[in-house]
Amino acid sequence: MRNYQIAVLPGDGIGPEVVNETMKVLEILKKLDSTLHMEFDTFHWNSEYYLQHGEIMPKNGLETLKKYDAILFGAIGDQRVPDEVTIWKLIMPIRKQFNQYINFRPVKLLQGIASPLTDGGDIDFVIIRENAEGEYSNSGGRLYPGFEQEIAVQNTIFTRKGTAKAARFAFEYAKRNRKRSVTSATKSNAIIHSMKLWDEVVQEISEEFPAIKLDSYYIDALAAYFVSRPKDFEVVVASNLFGDILSDLGSAVVGGLGLSPSANLNPEGDYPSMFEPVHGSAPDIAGKGVANPIAQIWSAALMLEHLGRADLAGVIVDAIERVLLEKEVRTPDLGGTSTTSEMGTAICEALQQILLVKEGNA
Repeated sequence: MRNYQIAVLPGDGIGPEVVNETMKVLEILKKLDSTLHMEFDTFHWNSEYYLQHGEIMPKNGLETLKKYDAILFGAIGDQRVPDEVTIWKLIMPIRKQFNQYINFRPVKLLQGIASPLTDGGDIDFVIIRENAEGEYSNSGGRLYPGFEQEIAVQNTIFTRKGTAKAARFAFEYAKRNRKRSVTSATKSNAIIHSMKLWDEVVQEISEEFPAIKLDSYYIDALAAYFVSRPKDFEVVVASNLFGDILSDLGSAVVGGLGLSPSANLNPEGDYPSMFEPVHGSAPDIAGKGVANPIAQIWSAALMLEHLGRADLAGVIVDAIERVLLEKEVRTPDLGGTSTTSEMGTAICEALQQILLVKEGNA
């Protein structure tokens, strides 16, 4: 049985708090399931590290992370450190150097949660976000800073290869999970070069999957449809920026960012993939012990699924839903007064109950 090596980067703000609860869940799984072999190394590469060392991770940081099977990431961001440091010196190098070209974000209304929409219904779809190029490309610059004629140029980079990989992943996911449609986010009526290439490539890939319907919507209309008819979607594929914005909106319609996980995937397994909650470091509540750890714990479930343990990933989600259905433990974002630790402990207890019942029925 393979022994998985996991790099843990708790990060800033509420990151260490929610990662701590996630580690409790993973340790319970290791204790109760003898087939799960997993070891963890923690790296405190964050804003505090930057303030002390002048860099947010060591120069050999990527080489160090490269040997791991997966990366469990908390959150990054601190008011004392510019965002271009925390994002472009840590998150982006990991995503880009490790070719994590797919960002996978479930949008699912969990049992025990009421959508803020009048008729939330059965919301359950995924957003496949191109994660390595697009609008988040470090290409451009500024001229004449501070003068009246100052110019800022930000280049968006779309490649046929990158777009095709994202589209093919979306259609293959739809086929594998028996979905009937893939929805593409575009704005090719106004962004006439990059988004027209996007449309053309997505259309070409869709023709390889004749049993799956392709819908294409302009991003502004699609955002409205997320609110007015979210139950209609199954798989959404989008560029880096559009996917980022849509997934935050998707989080809102299923109860908030505290419930939303994500995975930065290198599908081929040439490099480690990284798993993190959609929410940020939330400095306004950091240290108060009230952050919701569900998104981080669910991200660990996505990690287990990626590593071939979909069975244990499902058990984690079942445990989360059991706690939510009981409605006794809820963090403030869900209308309760429970602490981060209390929520993590409740999920661990539910996990134990589920696994012990499964073992008894085996």
